[in-house]
Amino acid sequence: MEERTIVVDGDVIAGNHSEIKYGIIAHSAILGERVNVTGDLVTTGDTRIDIWSEIGGNVKTDENAYIGEFVTIDGKLVVKGDLDIGNDVKINGGFEAKGWIVVRNPVPVIVYLFLYISELLRLGKDEEVEKALGELFEDDEESIGLNSMVIPNGSKISMDSIRVPSNAIIGSKCRLVGNIRATSLDMANETTLYGSIRTIQDVKLGTDNVIHGNIISRGNVYVAAGTHILGEINSQSIKIHESARVDGVMRAPGGIIFEREEDDALSDNELMQLDV
Repeated sequence: MEERTIVVDGDVIAGNHSEIKYGIIAHSAILGERVNVTGDLVTTGDTRIDIWSEIGGNVKTDENAYIGEFVTIDGKLVVKGDLDIGNDVKINGGFEAKGWIVVRNPVPVIVYLFLYISELLRLGKDEEVEKALGELFEDDEESIGLNSMVIPNGSKISMDSIRVPSNAIIGSKCRLVGNIRATSLDMANETTLYGSIRTIQDVKLGTDNVIHGNIISRGNVYVAAGTHILGEINSQSIKIHESARVDGVMRAPGGIIFEREEDDALSDNELMQLDV
């Protein structure tokens, strides 16, 4: 997350009624209904924008673009591939497309997937249908893509906060700005967060993360090795690795457990006594 732009190595999928007060740079982007993006939307792959969405800057894509009805683009639309565009679309900065331009309302993503699976069933390709369904609905963040960003319906992302109505899952080596508000949080390794964390359920932090703020949770908090919390931790219970660091106070009515390295389980003297 840069000053005005969110940069993603993979794809961005934004759910309906999301509000993103940044620009977006990604491989490809799929925006649901009534999504608001304040800045530019730039992709190297396809871009899909569903109905009633608003883009506060330019939209540029190196591939194809699918723009639904009643979409508003305050800047310029630049498409190097084909353009499917619906009725009543407002493009204040004009548009440029090098491929075919078709004025029609593009098929929504979920309908496209339904038609695709129906055609596979008609052709008798049951194995391909099972594979496609497994990839779409497998409950594992790795099936989405390690570098992808998926924004749940109704989320709000701004310089001040990152609010999601459900669980937050953050990968490794990310740089995030804003106070996270979510049901629960699962963070991988080597991520830096310039903000605090507040959840209803558990918080799990991997190794070598840096949190520039407090952690407040009604659930349990787990802090792995090498992670640095510059603020306080307030939760039901805390389990923290001995190599982790917390600058502030730790408060947990359910208790605090310090986790040690597995290699330090037995000392040399203890081993000698066992041999005797």
